[in-house]
Amino acid sequence: MMTAGVADMYHSRGRLSRYLWAAYTLPSRMPAAALQLVDVLDDERDRWFLWVPVCFGIGIGVYFALPAEPMMGLALPAAVAAAAMMVWLRRGPLALIVSAAVLAAALGFSLAQVRVWSVDAPILAKRHGPAWAEGRVVSSERRPNAYRLTLSAVQIRGLAARQTPARVRITVRARSVPAPRPGQRIGIMAVLMPPPMPHSPAAFDFPRQAYFQQLGGVGYAVSAPKVVVDPAPDALRPMAVIAEVRQSIAGQVWATVPGMAGKVAAALMTGERGDVDPAVLDAMRDAGLAHLLAISGLHMGLVAGFVFLLLRGGLALWPSVALSYPIKKWAAVGSLAAAFCYLFVAGASVSTQRAFLMTALVLVAVLVDRRALSMRTVAWAALVLLALAPESVLHVGFQMSFAAVVALIATYEIAGPKFRNLRQSGGLGRRLVLYLGAVALTTVIAGFASGLIALFHFNRVISYGLVANLVAVPVMALLVMPAAVLGFVLMPFGLAALALVPMGMGIEVIVGVARIIADLPGAVSVVPAMPMAGLIAIALGGLWLCLWRRRWRLFGIAGLVAGVLSLGAYRPPDMLINGDGKLTAVRAEGGGLMVSSRRAGRNARAAWLRRDGLSHAEPWPDAGPSGDGRLRCDGLGCIYRVSGWVAALPRHEGALPEDCRTADVIVASVPVRVRCSSARIIVDRFDVWREGAHAVYLPETGPPRAISVNDVRGRRPWVVDPSRRRKNN
Repeated sequence: MMTAGVADMYHSRGRLSRYLWAAYTLPSRMPAAALQLVDVLDDERDRWFLWVPVCFGIGIGVYFALPAEPMMGLALPAAVAAAAMMVWLRRGPLALIVSAAVLAAALGFSLAQVRVWSVDAPILAKRHGPAWAEGRVVSSERRPNAYRLTLSAVQIRGLAARQTPARVRITVRARSVPAPRPGQRIGIMAVLMPPPMPHSPAAFDFPRQAYFQQLGGVGYAVSAPKVVVDPAPDALRPMAVIAEVRQSIAGQVWATVPGMAGKVAAALMTGERGDVDPAVLDAMRDAGLAHLLAISGLHMGLVAGFVFLLLRGGLALWPSVALSYPIKKWAAVGSLAAAFCYLFVAGASVSTQRAFLMTALVLVAVLVDRRALSMRTVAWAALVLLALAPESVLHVGFQMSFAAVVALIATYEIAGPKFRNLRQSGGLGRRLVLYLGAVALTTVIAGFASGLIALFHFNRVISYGLVANLVAVPVMALLVMPAAVLGFVLMPFGLAALALVPMGMGIEVIVGVARIIADLPGAVSVVPAMPMAGLIAIALGGLWLCLWRRRWRLFGIAGLVAGVLSLGAYRPPDMLINGDGKLTAVRAEGGGLMVSSRRAGRNARAAWLRRDGLSHAEPWPDAGPSGDGRLRCDGLGCIYRVSGWVAALPRHEGALPEDCRTADVIVASVPVRVRCSSARIIVDRFDVWREGAHAVYLPETGPPRAISVNDVRGRRPWVVDPSRRRKNN
């Protein structure tokens, strides 16, 4: 019934008030199907909050998907209007949900924009050097036969302050030269470049990731680093002290556990895995065990859980204490402190911060007598992390870890009571079988959920991950990580070997399993790239399936299926040219790639093959036709014919006059300075230099088209303006 105040506003405020009143009275005029939807939503009232971080993330995603930087504060009016609508339309659940979703999305959009503004820093526009650069060492990462320095407070000779990046990363090839310590200010001769652009349109955008680290330049050293200022230990900044502690711990581990096992142990304890043999990393990845090397929720949970059990078990040995004090909460406090220390010792990366936040929320729930691990806990963790670092929504680690956690909690909401009943009614043998069953179920669910995300980012399917995890995860949980915790405790007393040696033995078992599984036939299958729409369908379908409780959650399966089927929608380009113009590829008749060089552009070639789901590429013929007849080459260049189109690929400027009279498309590794009357598309060395790598499509129907990296990236703060590059060169 209309209240007097609302009725007065309805008659006095005109059209806007009538619209608001229509929305306010909407529930009473809904058809039966809509009313049934409202009833279902009302029954799921306790799950509404779980969608707040989802809508928050959608707003962030919309911001990053824009082709150009929007006006500051663009989404704030929508946020204010949505907040007002929440108050006005609180009568029905549907109106409340829609208003809250718009509010969360608008806030996510706005916060992402503020975050981008807050980290803005100069980015190198072109290659610079060799030049003398000075800066304070933030981190020193070991690499095979090298180490990598990240410098802050940088000064670069030949660059004005407004052109100098806040941070640069320099690789020093000479491992014989001692690495500087964090906190020292060093000088070094180096060649610096902008962060490398994607190898093809829609490929991984490293400059965007570097932007949020204020990393405006990367390069390599041409001289040994020289310490300019060596501060006293008491003058070091806290993060420098932590970095030095990490180096000290890694050094003790390497000295105690030699070889590969020591390097992996150091990676698990300090996050320093740059020195791990690439062959070991490949084997772990191909066996589905890569998650055991990246500091994540598994490691943080094992550290916190082991400390919790150790403290609680130790306090339980004192009856007077156990009966008089809340030892469970004391153990939670100690476990939280241990997790906090491990966060910084392990490098405090984004994935480690996410793992700590999740663990901390679980332990805080213990302190306040709430359920330790629930979907609401995960929602809070996601919301806090996105508020602190909105760009996390783009990171594969964020997507895969939350996909796995959400899927596992949704599964154990159903299967958990059954496991508990079986466990309580059985002996040791049944408990062992249930433990292995839980490991298997966890591996299958987490592997499936994160594997769907991995399809988009890595184009890989792991075949035997379940078998590998059934062996490796118990070894990691029962031996390796508990030994790591004991190693931390015993290091100050010089007794770390008592824990590190068994830890190394466990690591050797895990790596051995990885190598055996990775060598099996069909251990890894590569698939073509998934379109962004496929990832969105998988994410929304998975969330719908996991976050609701009623049977309508099963509609989420349609999103998962649609995402997987989108793999078949991938249309690979017919021609590719990398960012420096030194590598070009054309599509063979069977769908493979033929490349212009086996030496140039190795990273670009690997990225192209991965996106196409291919394992190798064939070289261009030096002279004459290719096997399928599509490509014919001579000393001046090549001609590529497909779908009735003629594409010229000149290697020398002398080929241009003829190519410009006959070719529909010209993709040249040399500058094109002549007029080409026949060419609809021209991509030359200057085009790729300014706009990045190009992909060219030659369809059977419709005109040919070319897409550059910057066409896809848009004009955003992390994209160097091509006009600025022209002016500076």
